[in-house]
Amino acid sequence: MKHLTSILTIIAALCCTNLAAQSQDHLDSKTLLVFGDSYVKNHREPMENTWHYKLAQRHNMRYANAGRNGSSIAFDRTRDGFGPSMITRLNDIQMSADYVLVIAGHNDADLIKESTDSLAIFRDAVEQLCARLVDKFPTARIGFVTPWNVNRPGFRQVIQTIVEVCGEWSIPVLRADLESGIHVRSEDFRQRYFQNADTAHLNDAGHNLILQWADRFLTGL
Repeated sequence: MKHLTSILTIIAALCCTNLAAQSQDHLDSKTLLVFGDSYVKNHREPMENTWHYKLAQRHNMRYANAGRNGSSIAFDRTRDGFGPSMITRLNDIQMSADYVLVIAGHNDADLIKESTDSLAIFRDAVEQLCARLVDKFPTARIGFVTPWNVNRPGFRQVIQTIVEVCGEWSIPVLRADLESGIHVRSEDFRQRYFQNADTAHLNDAGHNLILQWADRFLTGL
């Protein structure tokens, strides 16, 4: 009987150890790099209000923010004060990362509008960006987050291009236009959850809204 009790005790201890190991946060102490435009930089509000910063804090991750207001994936906006394209900006990032999130496309959509030539340039730029990300961060988990479902020319085409090209590179995409809980086309919603009710920049309450979708996406990469 004593032997049986000892065996059962050992089995219980092993089970507890396995459960503890399984429940350990796999993001703990990992490095998260977030790269993109003002969706990353957070426009005129503190970076600490962003959902990606809050996720890094939640999971005890090291956090690096490489966002720039007005930045475009494909187009150089130096003359406008917003700097070179993200293709060029990526060369300036000299760090390693375990997780990389790219959040971009809003400024490209506003520049492309209904121009098929500009859309072709954008597609080529997204392909270059994906290739360089995979080359620069060969062991990282990479994800892309689309712009919101803004009701202006260019947004549908830009989002579709991101989805298609990232699919070719097996890069997961969070469809922020569809599954983020952000209803950008509602003026009442923007008054409550966007900075100055614009169509791009969430306020603190808005960032909190997307946390559940973003957390599921990040932990699933």
